[in-house]
Amino acid sequence: MPAFTLYIGIDWATQTHQVCIMDAYGTIVREFVVHHTGESIREFLRSLEAASDEPSKIAVGIEVPRGPIVEALLERGYAVFAINPKQLDRFRDRHSVAGAKDDRRDAFVLADSLRTDQHCFRRLSIEPATVVRLRELARAEQEAGEELRRAANQLFQLLLRYYPQILELCRFPDEPWIWALLDIAPTPEQARRLTLARVRNLLTKHRIRRVTAEEVREVLGRLALPVAAGVTEAISERVLLMLPRLRVAYQQRRQIVERMEALFKGISAPDDEACGSLRRDVAILISIPGVGRVIAAALLTEAFDALSQRDYEALRAHGGTAPVTRRSGKTTQIVMRYGCNQRFRTALYHWARTSVMHDERSKHHYARLRGVGHKHARALRGVADRLLAMLVAMLKAGQFYDAARRAVTPPVASAA
Repeated sequence: MPAFTLYIGIDWATQTHQVCIMDAYGTIVREFVVHHTGESIREFLRSLEAASDEPSKIAVGIEVPRGPIVEALLERGYAVFAINPKQLDRFRDRHSVAGAKDDRRDAFVLADSLRTDQHCFRRLSIEPATVVRLRELARAEQEAGEELRRAANQLFQLLLRYYPQILELCRFPDEPWIWALLDIAPTPEQARRLTLARVRNLLTKHRIRRVTAEEVREVLGRLALPVAAGVTEAISERVLLMLPRLRVAYQQRRQIVERMEALFKGISAPDDEACGSLRRDVAILISIPGVGRVIAAALLTEAFDALSQRDYEALRAHGGTAPVTRRSGKTTQIVMRYGCNQRFRTALYHWARTSVMHDERSKHHYARLRGVGHKHARALRGVADRLLAMLVAMLKAGQFYDAARRAVTPPVASAA
């Protein structure tokens, strides 16, 4: 490991950041507070430049892997290390068995632990601007999708109370044509008065071909639920108030998807020299069946360091596919890993699920795990673990996906 002359612990917060500077012998050089403002952070960086002419000789420990302070330090060449807050809590017990805790103590523990146990920290690196933008877009898409599903669930429950026949046309009211139908006919009484021509125009405008205008008229013409007086009017008013919210979430998600697709095209463009190895990694990822825009974005952005270093063990721990072993005396337990990146875990789950549906080797591996008694989720984690190993091998070799090399051989088929 490199030798550092100064070790800095930063207890990150929203308004102020406690800083502890320590030399290589464990002596506290200085303790101070940095406010979360541009002026204060720049003053902190100037003080570091005055303390040492070589930024590579200064090590900084912090609990978060990204943020304005982390990015400012990395841009100037300082060695920044991150640690999980749970690990820091264990290091804190070395200095106070009574459980004392405050910002000054946390900054001191960060600096001292980095000085003595640097191998427990993870060194951070500057991520490409494309990866940072892709990560924010991917998270924004997930949040927009969650907001859309949440609002659609509320609309579903409202329709069940007074207008269940419209759900026969669309099992889940998350499509724009259903919202347009509710705009012109928010109550069963108004729906029965719709003309065939108006229904046909609505279906044509939204390009709906799975149902005909006659079928829609037949469903909407059925008797409504017998509800109390005023219930239909009150709930239909609430439904109409929800429709703009649904449209905004739907439109936002579409815009985010378009931006992500444009960004992927920009990464894949051969004339873009700034992407370099990232373009090759994206091309290899996209070549794998079952890896689309969402999964590729999550793999690239949520575990960029491990993926760029081709670190299979870090990837499986980061995604939760590596189990946790608890052994004491004669007792041994192997349990699921809960401490992981949940976005990365979700991406691996869906990758394994689609792979089991379309890839014969994954299908046989899933069947073998189920055959020995593992449940569905555990079997999918096993498939995801194999897929991660395959991905790392492909990235190391720089080879695209080859279905012939993934074909099920007779011994494997018989074992499955």
